[in-house]
Amino acid sequence: MIYWAQLLHFYQPPTQAPSMLKKICDESYRPLLQVFEEHPSARVTINLNGVLTDMLVDCGHTDVIEGFRGLAEKGQLECTGTGKYHPILPLIPQEEVKRQIELNTQTNRRFFGKAYTPQGFFPPEMCYSQDILQPIIESGYRWIVLSGIACPAEWPMDKIYRVECDGRETAVFFRDDVLSNRISFQDLAAKQFIAHLEEWQGERENIYVVTAMDAETYGHHIQDWERTFLARVYEELEAPAGPLEEVTQAKALAGQHAALLTNGEAAGKIQMVTISRLLDLFPQGQTLEPRPSSWSTTADDMQAGNYYPLWQDRSNEVHRLQWEHLGICIGLVNKALECADNEESRQSATIARGLLDRAEHSCQRWWASNRPMWDINLIHMGLLDQLRTIVNAYRAISKSGSPDLTKREYYYRTVAARDIRNKLEDRLFVQ
Repeated sequence: MIYWAQLLHFYQPPTQAPSMLKKICDESYRPLLQVFEEHPSARVTINLNGVLTDMLVDCGHTDVIEGFRGLAEKGQLECTGTGKYHPILPLIPQEEVKRQIELNTQTNRRFFGKAYTPQGFFPPEMCYSQDILQPIIESGYRWIVLSGIACPAEWPMDKIYRVECDGRETAVFFRDDVLSNRISFQDLAAKQFIAHLEEWQGERENIYVVTAMDAETYGHHIQDWERTFLARVYEELEAPAGPLEEVTQAKALAGQHAALLTNGEAAGKIQMVTISRLLDLFPQGQTLEPRPSSWSTTADDMQAGNYYPLWQDRSNEVHRLQWEHLGICIGLVNKALECADNEESRQSATIARGLLDRAEHSCQRWWASNRPMWDINLIHMGLLDQLRTIVNAYRAISKSGSPDLTKREYYYRTVAARDIRNKLEDRLFVQ
């Protein structure tokens, strides 16, 4: 048997315009939900960032959340954990990683209730380093999913590798990067996809394949792809409703005889499952250490030690300035929370903390990668979130009872941040 586990990643940045969110809901999210409803044998693992959950509620798209919740309650869908605002986890302090994971759980549990019971973890952009394991394992996740390029050992098809941190382990799944990207770039038809899965099996009795991609691939990035690819795959994999001879006769009358035979044959060889289900179907493999990487990291990037090229490229000056500025933001917020000792300072510190959460989102750096993505407005919107964080954090410090020396020290940090912002904006003008 071939077990296919697909993961769809649902995310929009906190800076997304409501009109664009509506467009994405109409083009992608609602059509995907319709496809799942029409094919009850389909199984899918989804990552839904809490920031998107909030936006769906705030913008009146609660039917999308209700659709996900209904599928989860029927066992057709499982959710993963992640960082709420889609930060690049290996590049932020571990305390920030823990907070982002907790915020995501709180948000999704508030709106999904008991239907939100994630067993696995999706690190945003599949960005991985050993440093992020501890908060993930401590949060109780049974598995983590990473890009295939992170796998340092023989490709796992009939065993599940483990990762370890401080004496505790969790399972690790690696997505098939080639297959996932071929689907994402419309380079594979439904029957070709199924044939590819069958070729992988070889002489093995049972294997598994994990694919993962942005959910917006379907319908938004590629028009009608949820119908012309995903629904057709589901149709190919659906088992006939009754004895093959009876159903064949009925379908033949409707001119669908050939399609039925294909469906029956594929359904006998390939089964759709959630990623968590694989834990019950396959034995444990060895414990290993995945390579630091993302699902956009190439072999050349790995060789150069450029593990997160779309978010922290060593040769990208804008990336360097963005991270330097964020570091000052984090330091100011931590100090604001520490020294806030009256109502006014506590209020500003609380605002700064909330603004910092969203200011850690990854898209501002993705749009600054220049590989080939470049958008000065989306870069600048992220910078403005960080500026608002700094304004409120320093106000909390200045209005607290902290010594004047402390206030001067942190004022100088705001001046340094201002200099970095000026340099960054100059880069936007000339790029």
